[in-house]
Amino acid sequence: MIDPRIKLRHLVCFLEVARLKSVGNAADLLHISQPAVSKTIQELEQLLGGSLFDRSKRKLFLTPFGEVFNRYASTSLAALRQGIDVARGTHEATTVRVGALPTVSARILPDAVEAFTATGTGVHTRVITGPNDYLLTLLRTGDVDFVIGRMTEPDAMVGLSFEHLYSERVVMAVRPGHPLLAERPFELPMIEAYQTLMPTPNSVIRNLVDRMLLAHGITHLRDEIETVSNAFGRAYVRQTDAIWIISEGVVAVDVAEGQLALLPVDTSETTGPVGLTTRTDMVSTLAADSLMQAVRDVAARIRRG
Repeated sequence: MIDPRIKLRHLVCFLEVARLKSVGNAADLLHISQPAVSKTIQELEQLLGGSLFDRSKRKLFLTPFGEVFNRYASTSLAALRQGIDVARGTHEATTVRVGALPTVSARILPDAVEAFTATGTGVHTRVITGPNDYLLTLLRTGDVDFVIGRMTEPDAMVGLSFEHLYSERVVMAVRPGHPLLAERPFELPMIEAYQTLMPTPNSVIRNLVDRMLLAHGITHLRDEIETVSNAFGRAYVRQTDAIWIISEGVVAVDVAEGQLALLPVDTSETTGPVGLTTRTDMVSTLAADSLMQAVRDVAARIRRG
């Protein structure tokens, strides 16, 4: 038997605080007071017999105990939502919700969504972008049907399934006419003289980039800017001599159209799998299956090309 003292409000409150990393933001979203949120979390911790959050920093972060509970609580709540939908006869959702990393939102998703909507089913598509950990949280809570992007670390894949579609590398994009494009021979340490746009610390590719730079003796980048914004990165690199270190898929179209150029550097060590991440305990809707198949078709063309 589940402890009858643990209520649905405890789980909902916990999941929102864990997702937003803030009692205040969770209170605003749930339309209750901050003291009420704090009290609910404290009650849950007492019932579970452990601390769920590390309160030593400005933002709240899950403790190892909280991480474990979060995985099961989010899965349980999402399953409950799906059960309610099925019982009400709304299993075939009118909206397919996709979590997409920037690399696929620029390279794969436009063609896939175009093909999906051309079928005339009347199903709407909702595309949500953001860092990988945020998208996986939405997947666990049932707020997206699947996620497209690079495979995350194995310890974050508990309860999730990954389908490999293709592999891609990290590249260094610059504006056409950038001084480094004329350097012969080009050597990677030359980038230290220029401002660099880097992926944020919580992005999937950041560790790969850090290892690549360290392997070439690069430890101090000039005026480093951390961003996951495609719009900012694209605009900033076009108007400056900055170097944008980013997944190839984000800039593939820009390079093909001559809007950006790639530095002649071997980044094959950063190559990693891109694919579909789904929950192992969820039954996919027909609409979500159809969109995933459209994604597979586009990915197959990329592999052939």
